[in-house]
Order: sequence, then C-alpha cells, then structure tokens
Amino acid sequence: MVSPTRTTTMVLRRRTIAPNPHSDPPFANEASDYDDARCEKCGSGNYPSELLLCDKCDKGYHLFCLTPILVSVPKGSWFCPTCSNHKIPKAFPFVQTKIIDFFRIQRSTGLTQKLIQDNIKKRKRGSGLVVSKKRRKLLPFNPTEDPERRLQQMASLAAALRASGTEFSNELIYMSGMAPRSANCAALEKGGMQVLPKEDTETLNLCKTMMNRGEWPPLLVVYDVKEGFTVQADRFIKDLTIITEYIGEVDYLKNRENDDGDSTMTLLYAEDPSQSLVICPYKHGNIARFINGINNHTADGKKKQNLKCVRYDVNGECRVLLIANRDIRKGERLYYDYNGYEHEYPTDHFV
Repeated sequence: MVSPTRTTTMVLRRRTIAPNPHSDPPFANEASDYDDARCEKCGSGNYPSELLLCDKCDKGYHLFCLTPILVSVPKGSWFCPTCSNHKIPKAFPFVQTKIIDFFRIQRSTGLTQKLIQDNIKKRKRGSGLVVSKKRRKLLPFNPTEDPERRLQQMASLAAALRASGTEFSNELIYMSGMAPRSANCAALEKGGMQVLPKEDTETLNLCKTMMNRGEWPPLLVVYDVKEGFTVQADRFIKDLTIITEYIGEVDYLKNRENDDGDSTMTLLYAEDPSQSLVICPYKHGNIARFINGINNHTADGKKKQNLKCVRYDVNGECRVLLIANRDIRKGERLYYDYNGYEHEYPTDHFV
C-alpha cells in the first residue's frame, strides 16, 4: 500500500489535518487553537501530521487509528465516523441468473471437481515427513457445499462492488494510458522477488478455475456502520489457504503518488523508481478491496491479523496474494498488515 506520509495543506475555516504547533505562518496562530488536539481512539496527540480533525465536530483521529485506516489525508472535507451518517447499501438482487451474469460464471462441468481431486492426490503423494519439513505448501480455498449459500456470498460481494462503482475482475487490468503488461516484470524487483513454486502456482490456478465456475471462496462481505464494507469467513479456513489475489488496474507508482485512494497496493518495487508499479482497484476489483488493513501501530491491532499479503513472481510477472497465516474461525473478520508491503517478507515464512 502507498505509505500514509503525504500531508495536505488547506486554507479553510477549519483544517482537516491538525496543525503542527511549531509550524511557520500562515498557520502559526491557527496552531494554537489545536495544539491540544488528541485522537479520540488512542488519546494521544502524537503524530500531528497524521491527526485528522472532523470538519463538523472538530474531534481528532489518527489516520492509522481509523477503521478502516486511511493511507493519506483526504482532499476536501472529512467527517468522523459519528458525523458521517453511514447508510447501509442496497442488497444485490438474490437471483441466480443475475449473479451468474454479474460474475460471468461459466456453466459448471465435472472439470472443477476433477482438478480438486488431482490436487489432493498430488499433495498426498508429497506429504511425507521429510517433504513437509522442507516446505509448507499453499492450500486452495474450500468452497461452501451449499450452492444457495455460495450465491449469497457472491451476492454480498456484488452489492459491495456495485455500491463502490467497481466492475468485477479476477485478473489484473492493463488499461490504455497506464502501465502496459510488459512493465510487469518480476526481474525488475529491487533485491529480487520470491518465485511461487510450480505446485503452488497450480493451486492458484485451481482457485481461479473454481471461481470461474461458481465454486466461490467461503467469504461474506458485510457492512458495518463503523468499518464500512468488511469481509468475514463464512466457514473455517485453514492456515496457508489462498484467500484471494489482489486485483485492480496496474499503473506506475509515479502516476499515483498523490492519489487519495486507501486501497492502492504495491505490485513492483523496482530498483529504478520510475519502473515501480501499483494496483489501483477503483474501476475494477474483487473481494480483496474490501478486506481491511489492521492498525499495526498497536499490539491489539496486530492480534487481529489473520492474513499475510505476499508478492510473488508467477511465471515472470508480479502478483499479490492474500494468504491465511493461521487458522480462521467461521464468522471471524479478515485483516492483514496494511503497511506490510514496506518490509520484505522472508522467503521461509510459508515454507
């Protein structure tokens, strides 16, 4: 994700961002009115450059204390959770044909089940003690057995996508005027990028095939008046299960450094900054857009993390996967380290 370091200066009656008490004119006098500003969540007045003031009630909130957190100061007015008057979005019509058309699902055949059985057989053959100690393999998600429940899961995502004006896609999007597909070259990654092993690549492709045929991940998008859209497990999910790939339009980071979006994801961190890429899920996206980041500034926030965001070299291209980093209970909301992209993940984390 793009780091929350950018600040915005606004000459208004009330500044959205809390002034630094030691700032130079013209805000020096104004700072005296806010030098006691505190975050309503953590109670601290530290990090003034990341402390937002509600444009209605003047209460303060750190960017990283909001749920979901913000990665940059919003342009224009900003209202706190209490003053924003969230409205519950309309539900997507629970009609099978509408859902199938919305996600462009292929008519089911016996191929998906055969692929699942083949995948299980391969893992059993390679599940000896010595092999398991060498590398822990990624697992495909286990769809809910009840077809009607899967439709409800898909309908929940469709409602969220429609409310946010996003078109569903399960593949990275390369649009004219943005970064071309040829720019997505994992070999450009600074320090190198870990390669997704062949067997795990097959598992990722299996997940894609299942989704294309309506074998949906056991995930439900719900709407919370405080958190907005969020995602929860709709059945038990095992550690190391592939949850989803992060999807959106691919663009150069240099074109997006001043974006307001809170969902921009790092795709390629190149040695040459002009070649670095990000994923922007604003016109196209999938369920990854609605999985919330944790507040990794606090111990309580870190305890909520149950997913790991990892960038892989998949057949020479950069891809971003969200993977369970522990067993996840049914009904548990999904969270990953929003700022995890800033750190290189050890290659033995999933081995």
